[in-house]
Amino acid sequence: VQLQASGGGLVQPGGSLRLSCAASGTIFRTNVMGWYRQTPGKQREWVASWSIGGLTNYADFVKGRFAISRDNANDTVYLQMNNLKPEDTAVYYCNGRLIEAGSNRESTYWGQGTLVTVSS
Repeated sequence: VQLQASGGGLVQPGGSLRLSCAASGTIFRTNVMGWYRQTPGKQREWVASWSIGGLTNYADFVKGRFAISRDNANDTVYLQMNNLKPEDTAVYYCNGRLIEAGSNRESTYWGQGTLVTVSS
């Protein structure tokens, strides 16, 4: 199983970006998909997550601005980021907790990071 993240870039404050994370491989079930972010010298922090059944959760610092969604048919999770602020600048990582076909246990996977820069 691999997670491929994309969609980062440079955006002005107040602008929007949409990140994508596509899962590939033989997946039996996806339990949780999430986004994390990290800036130099800081620990990686949780941003948002989608859980099986469609439950979504957000860190307080993105509530009302970011929205996570999942395209079940394509095993892709999105992070729509609106009203971006300079402090949102970070490398964003997608994370998946899923069960591979033929397995009976959940495993955790990380995608490569995608850089989001919010600057005028």
